[in-house]
Amino acid sequence: MIRISYNGAEKFNHEELSRRTTEASGILDLIKSGSEYKDSLGWIDPSMWAGDKQLDKLIRLSENIRTDADVFILIGVGGSNNGARAAIKALYDNGRVEVIYAGNNLSPDYYDNVIKGLNGKSVYINVIAKNFETLEPGLAFRIFRKYLKERYGKDYAKRVIVTGTLNSQFHKIAEMHGFEFLSFPTDIGGRFSVLSDVGLFPMAIAGIDIRSLVNGAMDMRSELLVKSDDNIALIYSAIRNILFEKGFGIEMLAFFDPRLEYFAKWWIQLFAESEGKDGKGLYPVSSSYSEDLHSVGQYVQDGARTIFETFIEIENKSSSLSTEADDIEDGFNYLNGKEVDAMNRAAFNATVRAHSDSGIPNIIISIPELSEYSLGQLYYFFEFAVYASGKILGINPFDQPGVEAYKRLMFSQLGK
Repeated sequence: MIRISYNGAEKFNHEELSRRTTEASGILDLIKSGSEYKDSLGWIDPSMWAGDKQLDKLIRLSENIRTDADVFILIGVGGSNNGARAAIKALYDNGRVEVIYAGNNLSPDYYDNVIKGLNGKSVYINVIAKNFETLEPGLAFRIFRKYLKERYGKDYAKRVIVTGTLNSQFHKIAEMHGFEFLSFPTDIGGRFSVLSDVGLFPMAIAGIDIRSLVNGAMDMRSELLVKSDDNIALIYSAIRNILFEKGFGIEMLAFFDPRLEYFAKWWIQLFAESEGKDGKGLYPVSSSYSEDLHSVGQYVQDGARTIFETFIEIENKSSSLSTEADDIEDGFNYLNGKEVDAMNRAAFNATVRAHSDSGIPNIIISIPELSEYSLGQLYYFFEFAVYASGKILGINPFDQPGVEAYKRLMFSQLGK
């Protein structure tokens, strides 16, 4: 299971952390009861939307498409694609079917380049929208719907999968035009939707073992709902709120494996949209080390003391790549016979130590390996933690009123 540790304890003593964690345990009873925000808690029990029967359906549908598809275009923005993209980029970015992401920008050049790259390839699209009103996926659906119609004629509908709310206008459109329909749960917000049809179906298309991923989430659920002492989600939530109160306003998710880049994007949306309201909340950012140690690493080491780091540590790597000497005297003979993973781990340990010694508190979240099972644990852990952390902060972690401000002005300009 996931483990948690932390450095920089001089910023808060153990008694304070123990007291705050005990206080947070009251939130555990609230979460178990489901009495608050019950219209937003469908993710608490993944088996409600990702039980065996539904997983069978998603796997069958994905296998049928995988036998024919060369390209699968995932149309969605924010929570409608971040969760799936995080897993696909981490585990199977070079799978049998190429996954292309659309509906998350308004760049005409981007769409033009995507369409140019589809020649001679078998194309399917999945349009994901809880309430089919957001501009970016609406535009992308029009663009690729036109492409499919021109290329495949009346059979184009067989290549469209719609994921939306049951009995919504989007559902009616799917039924009217013969599109395959999957469910976007009404009691799950977009940023919490990864363990439903929204995230699991695109993952299955990419060849990810979604059963193992859901099993990881379910085991993490059992761990977090039972434990009041040593509950890692409550400990994480308590630490980050203590640091926020002490003036650390930025949390940086740091990792030493670039496969986690898009997981970090999912994490950023989860915490920014959940906690950034009422003039409160940590500002979530991410860094991909060791690359970013040669840029923002300077600021973290010697800049203003407003940042703390949360590291994701992968304890065991699958690669055994090593380096040997050759006929070029390059000055790197101290690396002879060493595995690259050992070098990466040395960089990780040195970074944690250097930053901690300079006054940067850090949290380390360790997973055994980067796999479907561990990724399922991470998804559930952070979703659970942001709920608890939001309650400690005194905000509603499930709404996002600030997202609507720019939309009103944009729709006005577009004549909606």
